[in-house]
Amino acid sequence: MMNYMAKENLCVVHDAKRKRISSYDRTGGNDDRVTLQPGQTYTFAEIDKPGCITHIWMTMETGRNEYGEWEKNGPRKIVLRMYWDGEECPSVEAPVGDFFGMGHGITKNFTSAPLQMAPQDGKAFNSWWPMCFNSAKLTITNECVRPVLFYFYVDYEEYKELPNEAALRFHAKWHRECPTKGKPVSAFKDHLDWCHGGKNIDGKDNYVILEAEGRGHYCGCNINIHNLSGNGNWDWPGEGDDMIFIDGDKLPSLNGTGTEDYVNMAWCPQQEFQGPYHGLLLGGQDNWKGKITYYRYHIADPVYFEKSIKVTIEHGHNNNRSDDWSTTAYWYQTEPHKRFEELLPVQERMPVDEGELILKHSIVFTNKNF
Repeated sequence: MMNYMAKENLCVVHDAKRKRISSYDRTGGNDDRVTLQPGQTYTFAEIDKPGCITHIWMTMETGRNEYGEWEKNGPRKIVLRMYWDGEECPSVEAPVGDFFGMGHGITKNFTSAPLQMAPQDGKAFNSWWPMCFNSAKLTITNECVRPVLFYFYVDYEEYKELPNEAALRFHAKWHRECPTKGKPVSAFKDHLDWCHGGKNIDGKDNYVILEAEGRGHYCGCNINIHNLSGNGNWDWPGEGDDMIFIDGDKLPSLNGTGTEDYVNMAWCPQQEFQGPYHGLLLGGQDNWKGKITYYRYHIADPVYFEKSIKVTIEHGHNNNRSDDWSTTAYWYQTEPHKRFEELLPVQERMPVDEGELILKHSIVFTNKNF
């Protein structure tokens, strides 16, 4: 897993061959794509020699309805999976948009170190996570109601044998809670109590970003929050401390100070920002209503674990809030890995419809103190 941006690595010989699998037209024509039928799972890369994937690019076009409109929420309906070394259970499983760094079923231009969505309108997906293997299988599943046109590159290095047989395998997993298990309004005396009241020391009822067993290191996540509150007062959906438990610790091994602090920002930000390892892709609307997206990638500061890790964060201070949270976690570890929870069915992955928000998920304070 070389860092080829380091000049010392560009100046040495590497015992590897550059390889690529792509959707190019094998006839020499210009039909450089694969058509995925509704419900179809397509294996777009299968490699039977040791190697390391260094770059993945893909783009896709969902079908149009009778009004010429693209199918809504396509990036949440199409699922990406990766399998290493003949395993039956995937090491990577996530909706394609979420895997490439942007949730809510949408795309958006952005640049980070490991993941990018490039023009036009963020529909060109790029991953630079290195992925070592003895053998590999990558699949994509179309759960849209119409066919999808799929274009891709998988760029990798082929080896006679892995340079380091102890190389960890890349993993990624999507998770969602909608709504998170907050507390009823009746539990609070006023709005300030809802925002800041209560104490949480052991992380009970925190939102779980990642739970893994084995040896490895956690490399970060993207976080997507849809504010489901109908409250007209100060409605910042953060104030949640990150709490990371390493190797079975009962209390957090690493304890943070707030949602925006975990993603290296401050003071309830709404200004969009893109850095190599942290960013704010969506800042929400007025009073933080609507959709928010952060990322924090621990590439310069991975979190190591020898036996297990549990990465959590509060949803509002003391887990007081009930919002729509979804995350994709990225990590490297030894195999076998802990079997993933079953991916939510496609309808349960869909973003909350704005028209249903107040009726089904709102928190409305009627007490005059609120």
